[in-house]
Amino acid sequence: MAHGSRLVDLVHERIEDFLAERSSILRSISSDLEPLDAFSRRFLSGGKRFRALFCYWGWEAVRARGFDAYASDGESDRFPVVSAASALELFHAAALVHDDIIDSSDTRRGAPSAHRLFEQLHDDSGWAGSAPGFGRASAILLGDLLLGWSDELLDEGLSALPDRASARAARAEFVRMRTEVTAGQYLDVLEERAWLTKPDSEQRLRAERVIVYKAAKYSVEAPLTIGGAIAGATSAQLESLREFGLPLGIAYQLRDDLLGVFGDPDVTGKPSGDDLREGKRTVLIAIARERLAPGQRRLLDELLGDPELDAEQVGMLQSTIRQCGAVDEIERIIAEHVARATAVLAEAPLSRDARAELGSLAKAVTRRAH
Repeated sequence: MAHGSRLVDLVHERIEDFLAERSSILRSISSDLEPLDAFSRRFLSGGKRFRALFCYWGWEAVRARGFDAYASDGESDRFPVVSAASALELFHAAALVHDDIIDSSDTRRGAPSAHRLFEQLHDDSGWAGSAPGFGRASAILLGDLLLGWSDELLDEGLSALPDRASARAARAEFVRMRTEVTAGQYLDVLEERAWLTKPDSEQRLRAERVIVYKAAKYSVEAPLTIGGAIAGATSAQLESLREFGLPLGIAYQLRDDLLGVFGDPDVTGKPSGDDLREGKRTVLIAIARERLAPGQRRLLDELLGDPELDAEQVGMLQSTIRQCGAVDEIERIIAEHVARATAVLAEAPLSRDARAELGSLAKAVTRRAH
């Protein structure tokens, strides 16, 4: 993972350079825009950088230059993929800002979410009008700004790519990802409200659809194929990256769903049971509903999505979900999807070193505690 650590450093440096250029534009407009600069840096300063890592290893899997070549590669050789990996981090930050508004989340990574930061700014400044209204409006604009910047950063990288066909292919993968994740986010919002009108028999399938488009493709599959396309991947190589990325992305999100219900707030940076208060209709909840007796299922339905759930109610729901066997089933599904993904690597037309690193990443993203 040493080269992965080096990539994280390169992505951090690329993001810092890019933000420095854009912040000069903001400052030239008005000093009142300083919060946009400060908050954008805040939301891009940390994170696990999994999407950036998958983008890089998708590139390396096709390029197949080997680890020894890494140190001797010039900056210009890495610039397109580092820029694309950095663009994915900006896109992710934009998605999180908007997601927190949609979910009315107070925190992100153990700190106030963007709309709460803007709300506090309004309160501290003594401005007129509604502080929550200002917070939401400003955070929407921050998310939009980050979204636009992610596109600019990607284009800067692709413009330096000599192979224009590869640049077009990478851009097409990015555009498709952007459409899919937006569609998946809408389906997620829809499920929280429309589930009552849908047959119980469809709820797991509908929850699985949300996972695929909101998370799996966007978190793992698309970063891999964007990196692969930059390196000039063949159709067979791209297909291998997809066959590895999709099941792994599903396992990644299923782990996230477990953390959203059972995660330690000191580790996840989110209140315990946050997904229960937000009413997330995940695969975990769909499985629990299939297994629960009618009375328990009705109680789950009544409490799920109540933002005022107290610790005792959260604990009761956690016990109900665990005792019905839903958690064990999710763990089994995660293991199956990881096995399916790693099996692809055995015969994939990808570099040996990258296949080994992707296997390690598969374990890291599905065994994490936050």
